[in-house]
Amino acid sequence: MADPATPNGSALLGPADPPPYRVYQPQGRSPYLLIADHAGQRVPQTLADLGLPQHELDRHIGWDIGVDGVTRALASALDACAIVQTYSRLVIDCNRPLTAPGSIVDTSDGTVVPGNQGLDAAARAARASEIFAPYHARIGAELDRRRDAGIATILIAMHSFTPVMGGIARPWHAGVLYQRDARFAQALLAELRAEPGMVVGDNQPYAVSDATDYAIPVHAEARGLAHVELEIRQDLIADAVGQDEWARRLLSMLNRLQAAFTSS
Repeated sequence: MADPATPNGSALLGPADPPPYRVYQPQGRSPYLLIADHAGQRVPQTLADLGLPQHELDRHIGWDIGVDGVTRALASALDACAIVQTYSRLVIDCNRPLTAPGSIVDTSDGTVVPGNQGLDAAARAARASEIFAPYHARIGAELDRRRDAGIATILIAMHSFTPVMGGIARPWHAGVLYQRDARFAQALLAELRAEPGMVVGDNQPYAVSDATDYAIPVHAEARGLAHVELEIRQDLIADAVGQDEWARRLLSMLNRLQAAFTSS
């Protein structure tokens, strides 16, 4: 099945479609750089919602619920730059290597995605070149700018996770994820666990790996940056009140950690 986004060789994104990323606080002075690979749930108009009803795109399979609001609020509070993805992870997952099975899924958490069935190489390449590549190029450009200006950077990849997966309730309020370099993740883990009643996963409910993740291995590990991939449970940040609460919570913790990870 040919991707309907590329009939007669036309572009995937049309003039009515938004850019593949948004930047909050582009002139932010904080050493923290926030990114959110699954912040958006838009679908290019030519993909006709991937053949899915809106309630499916509104589920966790379509985006990381609540993470855009937390990221925006936290960026403002920190005076930090944040770069967030606009399009649904069902169009293309911007935190998966392009060769990973999860890059463009046929089925997600039991939901068949009609618009992703039988895509040819050209259809996949269009999504990679017009959505995945510009988003990561913008992150790379910001990191290059900071490097050239001698600005210390701590990268935080913001994510959220569904409270129940496969019929199993997840007990964590948040999780800190990492792979080769756990220094910043462990420091943030200690801060979070110091809060009364807070249940925090250490590489739970997921863990970073080269096979399943793109942003941390490419943008943080390869550059030797202090970093963490932070997951927050979606029911805790489903509305503006929860999003602001988590932004305030993280603000105090990140302010405490900043000096230790930016001093020469």
